[in-house]
Amino acid sequence: MAKLVFGMNQSLDGYVDHMAFGPGPTLFRHFIDQARDQVGSLYGRHLYEVMRYWDEDHPEWDAARRDFAAAWRSQPKWVVSRSLKSVGPNATLVDEDMEAAIRALKARLVGEIGVGGPDLARSLTELVLVDEYRIYLHPVVLGRGKPFFAGPRPRLRLVASDLIDEDVMRLSYVPA
Repeated sequence: MAKLVFGMNQSLDGYVDHMAFGPGPTLFRHFIDQARDQVGSLYGRHLYEVMRYWDEDHPEWDAARRDFAAAWRSQPKWVVSRSLKSVGPNATLVDEDMEAAIRALKARLVGEIGVGGPDLARSLTELVLVDEYRIYLHPVVLGRGKPFFAGPRPRLRLVASDLIDEDVMRLSYVPA
């Protein structure tokens, strides 16, 4: 059975904003390896549209960015959206009965499925479908933005804490 894992970079004050801060080289390598190991990714419309950046090569990319793009392109993606009419390569649109579709994915696949975006994670949390939350805590204070937990905060239990980069801590939680 697959495991749904919601993980994102987060500021000290609880916000996610890929434009305000991002991973350094060590953390980026961690995300490349993670993308290679996942059986797929599950996105809401907004984050999927942001991630489509990786669908096409850019001449200014370094080797790490090319590696991430290759890993991201090769994995299956499922996009939960009622407004999109189509999705890009290696992606499947989930536009009806999200709960049944995600439960079927979890039953059919083995391994980790990455969950992208706090709004989708909120919906999946309400359906008790998220198996693990990974906060990549950065020493940044934003004071505004989209919170990591976009809805009611689930009761959680810490299962691991790892220093991933010289100043980024990964905190792994499971529902309590």
